[in-house]
Amino acid sequence: MRGKAGNRFVQLNVDAASEEVRNWIQTKDLHEHGPGWAKLTRSASSSSLESPGRVHTRRVRIDEALLFGSMMCKGFNFPLTLVSLWSAIVGKEGWSCFFALDGETPIGIGATYVSGTYAWLSGGTTLPEFRNPSVQKALIQIRTDYGITQGVSTFVVETRSPWTGSLGQSQTSAPTFRMSASGIDRFSNRRSALAP
Repeated sequence: MRGKAGNRFVQLNVDAASEEVRNWIQTKDLHEHGPGWAKLTRSASSSSLESPGRVHTRRVRIDEALLFGSMMCKGFNFPLTLVSLWSAIVGKEGWSCFFALDGETPIGIGATYVSGTYAWLSGGTTLPEFRNPSVQKALIQIRTDYGITQGVSTFVVETRSPWTGSLGQSQTSAPTFRMSASGIDRFSNRRSALAP
């Protein structure tokens, strides 16, 4: 890695790493950088989430693609130069995009990509001024309900990991991500390290 400009990162699924790999990380002066990411799975046979209350959902129409892309960028604090990228998935084969609404006002978004019996739940975000758990519950529910109608049996999502243990430490000693009430299981826990 010598002689090249820029930072170098190593990503590691700490739950699957051998003891040898974890020891190597500690000896190489690698420092944790940024949030960890947890990949979660949910089977189609899992129970429904509790009712999200006053939040309701609907599919995003093609003529609302720019609004969808703008909300994606605002919700994740992405640069506005990415609006066209996120707008482009609305109506694309395999993709289904949804709004969460307060009355008729879009306040959150989520996308789903379906391939065979698998679905990726992507881009679930809520506008900062409307953040509360009901919005994401409604978006998860509409995307899983839609996926089930398309023959999906397994849903996958990636989210920031709340675990803040040592990079070389296995998740087994940290709190579990199994959320049995909603049928969500942790699949992997990926951490990033900045190489010296």
